Amino acid sequence: MPRAFTPKVVTANHLLEGDVIYQTADNQWSRYLSEAEVLREEEPAKQRLSFAEQQAGEIVGAYLADVKVGPEGPRPVHFREDFRMTGPSNYNHGKQADLKNAS
Repeated sequence: MPRAFTPKVVTANHLLEGDVIYQTADNQWSRYLSEAEVLREEEPAKQRLSFAEQQAGEIVGAYLADVKVGPEGPRPVHFREDFRMTGPSNYNHGKQADLKNAS
């Protein structure tokens, strides 16, 4: 029996900056998972991924990532995605610097 499709988002890395980015419903890219389009059906998810893969001048390594949807929007299901969401781990810049400055 095939596995049931679970909610997903399209994620990739920004080609020039390397940041983790997420595809939004209006065909943009966001650095914040909370702004990602949540895909609940397999065919639309495949189509959105295909659309992302055609943006080779802007992004690299697009794929579908599992998410769970809560009151604050999508959240990662797997540790890898949780780790990617926080940004680079070698020093504070990008998302990590934003989080540090917000406290």
